[in-house]
Amino acid sequence: MKAYVFPGQASQFEGMGKDMYEASSKVKELWEKANELLGFRITDIMFEGSSEDLKQTRVTQPAVFLHSIGKVIMAGDDFLPGAVAGHSLGEFSALVAARSLSFEDGLRLVKARAEAMQKACEAEESTMAAIVGMEDAQIEQICADIDEIVVPANYNCPGQLVISGSVPGVEKAVEKLKEAGAKRAIIIPVGGAFHSPLMKPAEEDLRSAIESTPFASPICPIYQNFTAQASKDPETIKQNLISQLTGPVRWTQTMKQMIEDGVTEFIEVGGNGKTLRGFVMRLDRRFPNSAL
Repeated sequence: MKAYVFPGQASQFEGMGKDMYEASSKVKELWEKANELLGFRITDIMFEGSSEDLKQTRVTQPAVFLHSIGKVIMAGDDFLPGAVAGHSLGEFSALVAARSLSFEDGLRLVKARAEAMQKACEAEESTMAAIVGMEDAQIEQICADIDEIVVPANYNCPGQLVISGSVPGVEKAVEKLKEAGAKRAIIIPVGGAFHSPLMKPAEEDLRSAIESTPFASPICPIYQNFTAQASKDPETIKQNLISQLTGPVRWTQTMKQMIEDGVTEFIEVGGNGKTLRGFVMRLDRRFPNSAL
């Protein structure tokens, strides 16, 4: 079974999507709609903006979403998923690709999500850190023992986990993890503590937008970050999307579950085409992986 996986933030790159915009009238039409819906010409930033311009949350999230959906459009009838999954933001791309969400509704939710997360980031200084070369359980225990907000946020692949929380909490955790033998424990230059309790205001802001948006049953199972399980039920999908903002991205667990359920090939859709493929290789080198 072939699975298509969709990247999230940090997969953006300068000039992203310009080739698709120029080659496909359908991509151009949809992306011009996106410019109108967003209220600014995101395509100008995608095609001509600097890496710093692309790092702004209000830009990054819709840009990565548009790039992934552009790849699906370009694939046409060759896009035949047996399953889909998306890493964090990528879950919205996966839902549009699997026809659970319309393009317009998907983009509206991505816009609302980006704005809500930006607002939460500005409310309290916070950060994240990448931890390499340590067992998940040990990282979880060290975070739990710290008297500040710091939690596992992204279970990316075996030996790589990202933590998230207040600046003092993450700084304390980094020192403790280094002392405990982590190969690397590096604070990431991000705007805030994504997938942590500090995103609670964003979760509340996004809840009403998600609950008022029509979702259909997807054409194939979608494996969701919050549970690492497959779903085709619209109400379950909605609730998991809401919980995703404060809950961890269980990507390692998701990939393992997909393999157990019969996935034999992973195809990364959008972004730089390398991030999720690398995670799959770290999990199990026997599984073919490629990119659209």
